[in-house]
Amino acid sequence: MGFLNSLKTLFSSPEKDVKMPKVLVLYYSSYGHIETMANAIAEGVREAGLEADVKRVPELVPEDVAKSHHFKTEQSAPIATTDDLVNYDAIIIGAPTRFGRLPAQMANFWDQTGGLWLKGTLIGKVGAVFTSTASQHGGQETTLYSLMSNLLHHGMVISGLPYSWRDRRTLD
Repeated sequence: MGFLNSLKTLFSSPEKDVKMPKVLVLYYSSYGHIETMANAIAEGVREAGLEADVKRVPELVPEDVAKSHHFKTEQSAPIATTDDLVNYDAIIIGAPTRFGRLPAQMANFWDQTGGLWLKGTLIGKVGAVFTSTASQHGGQETTLYSLMSNLLHHGMVISGLPYSWRDRRTLD
């Protein structure tokens, strides 16, 4: 909850008529693991008193391949568009690690944000990232850096937990 409390503090205002900050949890998930994490993050955002929406990026794998590889093709989150990003104060993005890197589906989505970059639309928005992989040393750090790179190129402010955060010392 440390990250979420920092978001809440960042957007807090003594004025009563201030609009509730909106957070987008944007994800890609092949098998449902990242989808589960995205929903848990959104719930945590809501528990911290902020508004949260969960959206996903489109699947690029042909339908027959997705079915034969047992992808979870039925997911409740709506498909995001790049134009959706402008409606949020903070964007938390997540994707699985694919062969030590960011999956093409998420990269494709961010590759389409050039118009937003040109206008500076996302400058100053808060960003955070998350990932998961099926193995130790599976490339989690590379995926996280790849996700963050997109946010940094847009001038977003990366927020996360500092290394001194005590709860990082457990595996719970």
